[in-house]
Amino acid sequence: MDAYRTPDARFADLPGFGHEPRYAEVAAPGGGSLRMAWYETGPADGPVALLLHGEPTWSFLYRDVMAVLAVRGVRAVAVDLVGFGRSDKPLAAADHSFARHVEWVRELCFDRIGLDDVTLVGQDWGGLIGLRLVAEHPERFARVVAANTGLPTGDHDMPPVWWRFRQAVEAAPVLDVGRLVAAGCVRGLADAARAAYDAPFPDEASKVGPRVMPTLVPTRPDDPATEANRAAWQVLRRWDKPFLVAFSDGDPITGAMAPVLRAAVPGTAGLQHPTIAGAGHFLQEDAGEELGLVVAELMGR
Repeated sequence: MDAYRTPDARFADLPGFGHEPRYAEVAAPGGGSLRMAWYETGPADGPVALLLHGEPTWSFLYRDVMAVLAVRGVRAVAVDLVGFGRSDKPLAAADHSFARHVEWVRELCFDRIGLDDVTLVGQDWGGLIGLRLVAEHPERFARVVAANTGLPTGDHDMPPVWWRFRQAVEAAPVLDVGRLVAAGCVRGLADAARAAYDAPFPDEASKVGPRVMPTLVPTRPDDPATEANRAAWQVLRRWDKPFLVAFSDGDPITGAMAPVLRAAVPGTAGLQHPTIAGAGHFLQEDAGEELGLVVAELMGR
């Protein structure tokens, strides 16, 4: 598997994100390995919050959430998915699959870092991958915060706005990652932050991850990920540990999933599920402190 590794110099002077990366190797299909990156804040012996980003961002997205959690004694662990951030970036679209991304995160978090008693915080693809991990390894998780995410099986069509996004990503001769992130924010995105989202991708060859991820979302009942996602839903419909649905009020892509999750997962009962006002799809960027407080409050119950 040929992979690209973004030079460290691209990550110099990131606004509000001076965390030193940590690295571990995970298995690459066909032999060899890929390097994955993660970042930690808070006490090493604190309760663990696993922060998983989505398309087309990286752990920089969680900088404000991490700051809030650290002050409250939480060990926040933010992971760069393969193909994003400081993690290695396979150069062929065929190297990516839903199952492989689930396995890469599982291997890093459980086999390499050794996380246990975890609070998942998953947004966008971070939820798709994270909810699969929760369902497949429930003993590792104590609670869940689902934020602007879902777990599609392909049995229901995606909203038109998502199809427009997918088509734009596939058709763009030059994929402007910073512009995509800015479009998913409603409070604006500063130039320095926009540059930080562009930083992992110095050329078009490095952008296979952001280009391919929309095509891995199940959109038909015979999708390769459908059966595993259906099996995950069967577990989630019995999940009685705390499951908080913390969506924003300005996300047309995933907004319809909030009531579905609240109705389907038993662990949502008895919790006050916040709607974070004035935030778009990337609610960590628009309202990171608010989301951090929501996570800290749940973990402190």
